[in-house]
Amino acid sequence: MSRTVQQLFDLHGKTALVTGGSRGLGLQLAEALGEAGARVLLTSRKLSDLQEAAAHLRERGIEADVIAADCADPADIERLAQEAMKRLGHVDILVNNAGAAWGAPAEDHPLEAWDKVMNLNVRGYFLLSQQIGRLSMIPRKYGRIINIASITGLGGNPKPIKTLAYNTSKAAAINFGRALACEWGVHGITVNAICPGFFPSKMSAGLLKSMGLDEMASHAPLNRLGDDEDLKGIAVLLASDAGKHITGQWIAVDGGVSVVTGG
Repeated sequence: MSRTVQQLFDLHGKTALVTGGSRGLGLQLAEALGEAGARVLLTSRKLSDLQEAAAHLRERGIEADVIAADCADPADIERLAQEAMKRLGHVDILVNNAGAAWGAPAEDHPLEAWDKVMNLNVRGYFLLSQQIGRLSMIPRKYGRIINIASITGLGGNPKPIKTLAYNTSKAAAINFGRALACEWGVHGITVNAICPGFFPSKMSAGLLKSMGLDEMASHAPLNRLGDDEDLKGIAVLLASDAGKHITGQWIAVDGGVSVVTGG
């Protein structure tokens, strides 16, 4: 007998590791997985921010733990993966969300800034996926990897925005997931990408201040920015058995901006 919709979306008994999970989109994603029943492990660089985020989740009845780590540092990524295994026993769901951005004209973009963005947004996704795949998902023949990309990975930017490295890294994150899905499907692992549009966050604060909320919202057919609920549904779909036959895909959650721009 087929399961009910409620049973398919249920994450009770599952474990989730969410990078960049102390605030913004990462915390929203962790909240969604936890509300669906998963035990959640958050990581980011600052322990104080993580502790505050975990307290927020626990207030909502979510089982949450934290590990401070820098997902741009290969040694820290290895330590994070090993410690996650000790804390959780195994990792069912990996959300690669930690990211960095840099604004500069292409002709003046500093090399060190390019490397900073690429090391966290691309290499970090690869290394942590590799570690969790080796330690947990491949041996158990089960896993859900969700890479947080961006609609900036689908094309260029409106004229005032100059984030070449960020756009390039997010395009790489999308195709990294597509290639990994092809390799690891045999192990029962799905790999997908979510491409958010403009959401108010610490990363987007400068852009929103310079362009204005109303101007940014006007680029979307829905005439609004993303809010603190808009990633929850797709995250639970891709993390649960409701999405068990979805892999190698990306989906934009952007109010329709990518439809207008042809992404």
